[in-house]
Amino acid sequence: MLDGFQRLRSIVNDPALTPAQKAHALAVQAENLLAYPALDPETRDALDARIICDMYEGAAPYRPRYVLADFSVVLEKGSCWLELPPPETLDDALNTLMIAYHHVPSITGMPVYIGQLDALLLPFCAGVSDDELYSKIKRFWRYIDRVLPDAFLHANIGPTDNAVARAILRVDAELKQIAPNLTLFYDPAVSTEALLAQAVTNITECSKPHIANHPIHAATFDEAGYGIVSCYNALPLRGGASTLARVNLREVALRAKGIEHFLGELLPRYVETCFNLMQARIDYLYDESGFFESFLVTEGWIDRDRFTAMFGVFGMAEAVDILQGKAGLTGRYGHDQNANALGLRITEALAAMVEARPMRNVWRGRAMLHAQAGLSTDSETTPGIRIAYGTEPDPVAHVQALAPQHRYYASGVSEILTLDETVKANPAAVLQLCKGAFASGFREFTANVASNDLVRVTGYMIRLSDVARQDAGEGSRTNTTALGAEAAKLTGILARKPRVVGQELDAGQRQ
Repeated sequence: MLDGFQRLRSIVNDPALTPAQKAHALAVQAENLLAYPALDPETRDALDARIICDMYEGAAPYRPRYVLADFSVVLEKGSCWLELPPPETLDDALNTLMIAYHHVPSITGMPVYIGQLDALLLPFCAGVSDDELYSKIKRFWRYIDRVLPDAFLHANIGPTDNAVARAILRVDAELKQIAPNLTLFYDPAVSTEALLAQAVTNITECSKPHIANHPIHAATFDEAGYGIVSCYNALPLRGGASTLARVNLREVALRAKGIEHFLGELLPRYVETCFNLMQARIDYLYDESGFFESFLVTEGWIDRDRFTAMFGVFGMAEAVDILQGKAGLTGRYGHDQNANALGLRITEALAAMVEARPMRNVWRGRAMLHAQAGLSTDSETTPGIRIAYGTEPDPVAHVQALAPQHRYYASGVSEILTLDETVKANPAAVLQLCKGAFASGFREFTANVASNDLVRVTGYMIRLSDVARQDAGEGSRTNTTALGAEAAKLTGILARKPRVVGQELDAGQRQ
């Protein structure tokens, strides 16, 4: 194993990394040369064993993991710190946002949230023709991908049907970029059927956008609002998440004597160590880092009281199957009613523990449960509460198996329905699948189309052609290609089973 200075040298000499990528990697290594926030022995042991995981956020939390700045502040008032006047035209507004993005940190070194763009830009669109708007948004979109080339960077649009949202969907389908990631907020009481249809058509072209069940999300948060960031994470606007830690449910299940031992003794023990880990990191951020003394707070872009803690879980599929086996049961997660009921029981137990556990310096005093999307090195676990790759049932059964759990994962849960390329000829089927999923309780609808170059890994995007060049040793200008390439090798993301939408169940019953 390389020591700290050898790792630094290997980064400096890596020909596949750009200078900017080297600078970020060097900063990560430098942070990890520092002492870790103090942990009690049981928490330290659980972290070292990776039963709980800190997502490799670093040894010294000097910025929150996810920051959702309220960019309406700088568009309305300008910024004294950045010496920016309030913008007056659409060009001014776009330029102001381009500058602002560089001053909002996150765990990736780049912003993970660039705003509810249609709401931000519509006040500047009076007198701007549709053709002008399209042209300006296209240049803005290219700027984001070329200057902030990270697939965790995320834009939101909707729920109203408006010219900016339409222009963004048009440009996104045309350019097929990995950045920005995109979510449409859908509300049947506000959004038009035509807007949803356009979003679904985009999915068949470029596997974007995510579609969020806006009424469910809005009811979770307050009047200040929320945003969807990074992969699919729902967090308070003007705040974000200080940290994300997770419990490996597979590892807990492996140590359990059976279902009751898992639920009654081991799961509560490791849930508590995960809370201890998060609190130690949050205490450092708030009490020692000085982050909340920045202009972002003094000018009102963010509020220190609106940062939550994300309590993540992953490996549900493996945990259920292991526990089923220990109980002498053969049914498997995603395919068997009893196995799915056990998954729901685990989720309900987790939600009760998270709700009962107070935390300091956390929005509303409680963490938010999260179905965590996984890391590129998670070779023996399935992300969040998803069904294991390559074993997915037909899309309707897939939705029905997991929908009951979605209500509990307020800070984010996502399934990726991988659809056969024939769906390009029938996007209406995808629209109906989306509406059916929302009626069943899905918080978010996400789909890959098997023939697309642009695909979702766990929530972020990669282009398969970029991965091929990465594997050939050519490197990539986008920061997340290497993660996607690693995930493709280690986690089986390319083994997802493309399924046909429509009449598949009927065909099966006729055989």
